[in-house]
Amino acid sequence: MTTEITTPKELQKMDPVFGQLSFDNHEQIVFCNDKDTGLKAIIGIHNSVLGPALGGTRMWNYANEWEALNDVLRLSRGMTYKAAITGLDLGGGKAVIIGDAKTQKTPEMMRKFGDFVNSLSGRYITAEDVGMETADMDTVRDVTPYVTGISESRGGSGNPSPVTAYGVYMGMKAAAKHQFGSDKLDGKKILVQGIGHVGEILVDYLTKEGALVQIADINEARMQEVSAKYGTTIYSGEDLYTADVDIYAPCALGATINDDTVYKIKAKVIAGAANNQLANENIHGPILQERGIIYAPDFLINAGGIINVYAEIAHYDKAEAMRRTENIYNTTLEIFAYAKEHKLTPQKAAMEIAEARIAQRKKEKANL
Repeated sequence: MTTEITTPKELQKMDPVFGQLSFDNHEQIVFCNDKDTGLKAIIGIHNSVLGPALGGTRMWNYANEWEALNDVLRLSRGMTYKAAITGLDLGGGKAVIIGDAKTQKTPEMMRKFGDFVNSLSGRYITAEDVGMETADMDTVRDVTPYVTGISESRGGSGNPSPVTAYGVYMGMKAAAKHQFGSDKLDGKKILVQGIGHVGEILVDYLTKEGALVQIADINEARMQEVSAKYGTTIYSGEDLYTADVDIYAPCALGATINDDTVYKIKAKVIAGAANNQLANENIHGPILQERGIIYAPDFLINAGGIINVYAEIAHYDKAEAMRRTENIYNTTLEIFAYAKEHKLTPQKAAMEIAEARIAQRKKEKANL
């Protein structure tokens, strides 16, 4: 006798987790719910071959749970490649909290989230991301040791944004050298989309070098503030993807290079801090390459943040973290050379090198 299990028609369309397009053999997906604090979170552990899965927690007002799940799947996968390509002994993980960080986040919610992180016994180590502050990581630290990016007064490395921005700056200079023959950015027209913690510091680096910087953000007041502070121009066109610039730096949310934008972009270099900038790396990466646009792999050039928080685990100092982050410049040039030699997009080249490192470690473990 067989028992037939019925499911609602809307759930028959795809498997809830394993059937997601963004599912890439993730090791573990944890759904966290707490009625008292209103916490609704998802923790994704993509791969832990190289070490514990480390990745920030993002709090965002997602339209629905499918969107949140898709985000944590994509982001955790990106962290695996980010750690592998930069030579860190870490795996890839990420967490998302569903809700408005400005109105719904509370210390009680953060402590409860810390309890869930702690329940994984170190398989996942969290950190700061969109919608989070260093103070939130300090609150999480009250209930679990598995958190990085805590304040320096508590023995942490503090806000990783300055180091992330420095890595993006180094990657951008490498991309400029590859595309234009020089890594000098003075006089280059650069559009920075998203001027949060990382975007603003990137603007600072660029304006100090003499770049002609335009900024775009959904927050009008924030744009006015940054424009006045650094002497930048606020982008005023109707479609920023058609902006007449040399370099486009996406520093907000991901997937800005998609079916609607990939043929509009006039910039010859794309190098920014956002995660998962290519909506579909198998489609949009090759299109950019065909159009003569060099794309600096996001998970490589925005790795300064993970390098910085890894210092809390590996016990090296700030100077060493900055040295490792500066080396993103050399790694980016190596990726471009490898891509050209093997007739790959830079994104695929970086992924191939990262996957080779993971495969080698997996082989070594199997032979122990």
